[in-house]
Amino acid sequence: MRFDVICFGALNLDRLCRVDRIAREDEESTVIEVEEYPGGSAANTAVGLARLGLKVGYVGKVSRDREGEILVRSLKDEGVNTGGVVVSKTGRSGVVYGYVDRSGNRALYVDPGVNSQLDFGEIDIEYVSSTKFLHLSSFVGERAFRAQLEVLKVLPERVKVSLDPGNIYARKGLESLSEMLDRCYVVMPSEFEVKLITGKRDIKEGAEKILSLGPSIVAVKLGSRGCYVTNGDESHFIGAFKVKVVDTTGAGDAFNAGFLYGVLKGRGILEAGRLGNFVASRCITSRGARAGLPSEEDVKRASLI
Repeated sequence: MRFDVICFGALNLDRLCRVDRIAREDEESTVIEVEEYPGGSAANTAVGLARLGLKVGYVGKVSRDREGEILVRSLKDEGVNTGGVVVSKTGRSGVVYGYVDRSGNRALYVDPGVNSQLDFGEIDIEYVSSTKFLHLSSFVGERAFRAQLEVLKVLPERVKVSLDPGNIYARKGLESLSEMLDRCYVVMPSEFEVKLITGKRDIKEGAEKILSLGPSIVAVKLGSRGCYVTNGDESHFIGAFKVKVVDTTGAGDAFNAGFLYGVLKGRGILEAGRLGNFVASRCITSRGARAGLPSEEDVKRASLI
């Protein structure tokens, strides 16, 4: 097996403007600072997994432009194999424009670019099949979502699938996601996403509903409250680690990396949940989604594995 995990999702350059306040219609505001970070949920998780010493690959799409070069280079620099990334000669790479005020409130505008143009025929199935886990995150466009579904149809059974649905896929609801969920081994939604997918206000009931559709494990991210994990036989609420919060960007993606790391190391859902919480806690102590991500040595020093 060539990889431990291959991550498959949108690649976006996060262009964040720190502003005096978020302007409403017909209003103006002042830009204080502009920062750029390579992003995308699955890409952030890929970097987190690579930092933890796992062999990681990536499937996605960028254009042959400055933004695409930054996105691909950022993965390579972290040791993530980019052999599954499609580079388009036309179009533009994905960009997320974010406006963040002094209180941390955000307004985000997504320009998916060529992310939404990813076709099943562009994906190297041999590459995608050379892994223990295939981790999926959302695309804005329906074409790319359908490409993921087509990949799952031909993916060998030995490859386990994990999913972070994000708000985009969660809003599709159970019926649209049923085919994807049926193939998943692990699903890692936020509390809000569980409600969107299942219509259940109680996260235990929501998680049980998701389990009934095929997955073996559901890990619900609860933000500052930690997580709730269940496999149908055992369930745990696991408290968050107490840290000084600098920026919560990418915390959910970091949790995914820690949880999958635990599963791949043969740990039970309780230990995997703690690992997810730990990696997320380290992420939020620095600006951006990746700067604070820990190494495997950090995990060992914390006596978590």
